Amino acid sequence: MKNLTATFDFLGGCYIIIRESIREAMTRPFEGRLILDQIYQIGVRSLPLVLIVAVSSGMVMALQFGYGLAKFGGKLYVPKIVSLSIVREMGPVFACLMIAARVGAGITSELGSMKVTQQFDAMRALGTSPIKKIVVPRILACLISVPILACMAINLGIIGGLFVGSYELGLDKHFYLQKVLGTIHLWDFASGFGKSIFFAIFISIVSCFYGLRAEGGTQGVGTATTRSVVMSCILVVVGDYFLTKMFLVFEQWL
Repeated sequence: MKNLTATFDFLGGCYIIIRESIREAMTRPFEGRLILDQIYQIGVRSLPLVLIVAVSSGMVMALQFGYGLAKFGGKLYVPKIVSLSIVREMGPVFACLMIAARVGAGITSELGSMKVTQQFDAMRALGTSPIKKIVVPRILACLISVPILACMAINLGIIGGLFVGSYELGLDKHFYLQKVLGTIHLWDFASGFGKSIFFAIFISIVSCFYGLRAEGGTQGVGTATTRSVVMSCILVVVGDYFLTKMFLVFEQWL
């Protein structure tokens, strides 16, 4: 019963954050400077981590599939398998898991610290909306930064696979690129890009929810941060299944 209550509390809290964020985002003034600052904090500063993970994932996948399929004479299928897996699944998922770990923890700890030190109450006393000044810029920055980082992760994952395919597996570079371009279609890229938008919503809303609910001093902030990262990663992994199913259904309709 306690877990059920906590689930409904989480869903209701996230709904309220979404509703209030949409309402505040529609009102003036438009906090462009705060959004740009958060784009730098969320997007630019996460770029090295995402790129390292993307390149490494592409290289590992190409190596594993290459040596595995070589036993059956299927090494030539490595470009197709690796590129399609990265574009549809591995690129967006791995990138967003890294973002959930870094950005989600940062947002939750920052908002949690402001909550336990009563900075939100001070903002309300001065007639300023914490949702507009703190929450909305972070949500919008995630919606802008995460899809861009996912696209970079997809491209660099393919480049990492190309590097291993050409230098480790002995495949011709032009052959590898030809197979990649012949395998990936616009809908495959739209599927991976679309998932990253949903993942950005999951990460930003969950991080803000736990940050705004933090209580109990520094220990409470740490607990909220841990819960935020765990829940964000769970939503990314579980949501990937349902999003994959949704995009496959749309693909069949089209």
